[in-house]
Amino acid sequence: MSKKKASGPTSNTIALNKKAKHEYHIEERFEAGLVLLGWEVKSLRAGKAQLVDSYVLLKDGEAWLLGAHITPLNTASTHVIADPTRTRKLLLHAKEIAKILGKVNQAGNTCIPLAMYWKGNKVKCEIALAKGKKLFDKRATEKERDWNRQKQRIVREANT
Repeated sequence: MSKKKASGPTSNTIALNKKAKHEYHIEERFEAGLVLLGWEVKSLRAGKAQLVDSYVLLKDGEAWLLGAHITPLNTASTHVIADPTRTRKLLLHAKEIAKILGKVNQAGNTCIPLAMYWKGNKVKCEIALAKGKKLFDKRATEKERDWNRQKQRIVREANT
């Protein structure tokens, strides 16, 4: 006999930074743990997080997530003063931090969060080394996306 699993959310993704792929060329990705408070975990379970306009700061051999917004739940944060945009520590290996720091010190490189997701019962943040796109790069990406959409329409109409 097989046991049925409890039905839960199908996706492990909590929040995506959709703007990042439009604004930057992604060069290298890293997975980092997050240091969170109890009310933040409850809010993340409810999907109340945004990564828009957030970035990673490297300081004193540590990585910090700035600008990420986790909206507090009314029921979960009654006894604490909740700061939705507080600075959160990212957990990375020293070698990874050194590698990111070396690349960020080069001109044009930055470190940004791409996604926040569940891995088991832990919250992970996918961060990336990225280079800013120029305006003409953004236009080229947009044209390519439109052309791919148009090709799909043509194929779909030809099959019916």
